[in-house]
Amino acid sequence: MRLASVALVVRDYDEAIGYFVDALGFALVEDIDLGDGKRWVRVAPPGGGASLLLARAVGSEQADALGRAAGGRVAFFLEVDDFHAAYDRMRARGVAFQEEPRCESYGWVVVFADLYGNRWDLIGTRA
Repeated sequence: MRLASVALVVRDYDEAIGYFVDALGFALVEDIDLGDGKRWVRVAPPGGGASLLLARAVGSEQADALGRAAGGRVAFFLEVDDFHAAYDRMRARGVAFQEEPRCESYGWVVVFADLYGNRWDLIGTRA
């Protein structure tokens, strides 16, 4: 058993693909037209693991959920092998970091918000 994908509510498929691919460096895994404006879109970090299923908000209830994946808490944890290189690359690509990087007992960490306001930890774990 494995976790294959996690749904993330987005405003627009192409806007979200642009952010996750261009700013974060994710790969576009699938983009399948399902008709009636609906698509099956998955993006994933290059190291593998679970993908994000980008789900376009339909209706006001889903639109109101944009950016609130964990009620204001950090919702997603992105681990990288070279923390400082990833941080510098993402910052140069316009990622909205909410603090300065800090060293914790488990490694380097910094919080950033995605284009909708969902909070993420960028983590460089200790060897």
